[in-house]
Amino acid sequence: MGGNRRAVVVGAGIAGLSCAVRLRERGWSVRVLADAPVEASTSHLAAAVWFPTRAGPRDKVLDWGRRTFTELARQAADGVPGVVMRESLTLYRTEPEPQWWADAVGEVRPARPGELPPGYAHGLRFAVPLVEMPVHLPWLAAEAGRLGIVLERRRVTSLDEAGRDADLVVHCSGMGARTLVGDTAVTPVRGQIVRVTNPGLTMSVRDEAHPGGRAYVHPRAHDCVLGGTLDEGVWDATPDPAAGEAILRRCRDIVPALGDAEVLEHLAGLRPARPEVRLEAEPATATRPRVIHDYGHGGSGITLSWGCADDVADLADAP
Repeated sequence: MGGNRRAVVVGAGIAGLSCAVRLRERGWSVRVLADAPVEASTSHLAAAVWFPTRAGPRDKVLDWGRRTFTELARQAADGVPGVVMRESLTLYRTEPEPQWWADAVGEVRPARPGELPPGYAHGLRFAVPLVEMPVHLPWLAAEAGRLGIVLERRRVTSLDEAGRDADLVVHCSGMGARTLVGDTAVTPVRGQIVRVTNPGLTMSVRDEAHPGGRAYVHPRAHDCVLGGTLDEGVWDATPDPAAGEAILRRCRDIVPALGDAEVLEHLAGLRPARPEVRLEAEPATATRPRVIHDYGHGGSGITLSWGCADDVADLADAP
């Protein structure tokens, strides 16, 4: 691959690493700058089941999500660490309208009565990618290194500084965009989850309209992730014990088999939300090269990652 075009990616979460890989595949020489290891990123905490959450605009989210679905399904088929296709059930108390995201998923069918927990008359069944981030994200960082991408631990204070000696800066700093580029439209959406032992579950279950709040159960290889919250504008990432107990109660409503599951850990993180995902290019200035922004994915980081990275690579190659 050619290395004459030099790109710097700011951010080493799923957005930054997927962009770095796509740029490298197009022949760019790539460095990734981040002030913390991938294990400390918001992406590392994510439940990471494909499902559009708190991201817009809808038409672009559907397109990015569809392409990401295709890429993650391919990775699952190829045995990429941490990526599997997971049978899923979304629950409804009244008959659901057609779901806008269904076109990206493939087959979606009504749930049969025997597939529904007590109290539910309706549901939809489908399969989507699940990404076990504590497994996959370190693998992706190592894969980036294998491709020749340089991962550098460095705090970035400005895009001008990051772009010194580069031809392109790709900005994927998430919440950092508030200070790095002064984008106050980026706000935290605090998400709390509970990690429990897996009593043998193999299907993801969710109720986005549970009376007690959002409820989802995502089984992984050795545990289950239970959620969750969408706490708009909350900056404190300390887990709230009362919120954790409420998550447990409503997740046991939708999956009674969790009744005796052992609680392993309470976790919380700040999703970088924005009214709309910012994916656009800015021309070079006298003090920095061209910049492509890719941030503000809300609760849809993994769901939009590869579709957005494709568009970033297209913008990077545009004249």
